[in-house]
Amino acid sequence: MSRIIIKNGRVIDPSQNFDRVADVAIQDGIVSEIGIDLSHPDSEQFDASGLIVAPGFIDIHVHLREPGFEHAETIETGSRAAAAGGFTSICCMPNTLPINDNATVTSYIRDRAQRFAVVNVYPIGAITKHSAGEELAAIASMKQAGIVAISDDGKPVMNARVVRRAMEFARELDIPLIEHCEDLNLSAGGDMHEGIVSTRLGLRGIPRSSEDVMVARDLILTEVTGCRYHVAHLSSAYSVKMVAWAKAHGLKVSAETTPHHFVLSDCNIRPYDSNYKMKPPLRENRDVKAIVDGLVDGTIDAIATDHAPHAGAEKMQEFERCPFGIIGLETALGLALEQLYHTNRISLPELVKLFTNRPAQVVSLERGTLRPGSIADVTIFGVDHEWTYDVNRSPSKSRNSPFNGKRFRGGPIATIVAGRVVWRYES
Repeated sequence: MSRIIIKNGRVIDPSQNFDRVADVAIQDGIVSEIGIDLSHPDSEQFDASGLIVAPGFIDIHVHLREPGFEHAETIETGSRAAAAGGFTSICCMPNTLPINDNATVTSYIRDRAQRFAVVNVYPIGAITKHSAGEELAAIASMKQAGIVAISDDGKPVMNARVVRRAMEFARELDIPLIEHCEDLNLSAGGDMHEGIVSTRLGLRGIPRSSEDVMVARDLILTEVTGCRYHVAHLSSAYSVKMVAWAKAHGLKVSAETTPHHFVLSDCNIRPYDSNYKMKPPLRENRDVKAIVDGLVDGTIDAIATDHAPHAGAEKMQEFERCPFGIIGLETALGLALEQLYHTNRISLPELVKLFTNRPAQVVSLERGTLRPGSIADVTIFGVDHEWTYDVNRSPSKSRNSPFNGKRFRGGPIATIVAGRVVWRYES
């Protein structure tokens, strides 16, 4: 029987409204007890003095690229990057090759994850066949095979009738529909946010209205169907307002945002640096403020990375030709501490909630808690230690990050999955 006792940490578990210095005892991968001065003669001890002990962090928006694009990332390397970021559970989007639009691909991903991943991996299935936006995928059989949500992320479903039918299926199967909100007609040909900066750089713009009109459409359909609807990577001030309105009127709506959307604006873009090209694009300062306000007031339910690895040869092309997306698993907590906690915008329990039980609720995972009897997924982090992010030391196969060389104050110290330490910080 394996035993580990995490000693003297500040245990923060929002699922139990628990916040005090205590010990956490783990036996055979299960949280057995939280208390003071716990001991056992055969236990391994982890001294967490001065550190935060939280339920394992959950990222509900990750691209693992396998199958089909293993040159950019694999389930194994992506999971190791997740562990290095303090995440114990990740949900992977379906835009692989073949696309995860049937039970066979879903089962393949789950099998590969069980064999090679160091964290929990939960597949998200496609809404439509081949993510082509026209014909519904085999949603029910994918649910039986293990998907936790449906999404055509990266390829928004433009056909409103198809979205409505998908929402009806999702409602009956009690899974959320996650939408990448983008009107492709409004964003066509764009490379960054449409505004003064794009004009100055001579780059084609993506207006915030391309996000806003799709959020508005989907909220109307959510009210019609009664499904659980989740907005991926919010970036627009107007969209935040619409999500707040929908929640106030009782719709089953949730939303996420990414660290880069509440830390960076288009003013921060280094001219023609492809590491600043993502979709939705970095928007204006007022949008960043609205995103932060939405995290503070609870409109936004979760922080998700939208970890999008691309091989160097693909990403390091001209800005107009390179693909959208950046990696983000290892820098998410550091950026959240910097922008939200150290600025006194949010308390540590509220910050932990955005990484744990609230994302768990979005996709109905039995994770994000340290209740005795629960699976012992634990994230241990500090709030004051200084460290520098070196993308070349990342477990990920890709290097497309705008935060390489950034100095952080606070970040992950150890990641424990089912009672096993899968990653530890090395200074």
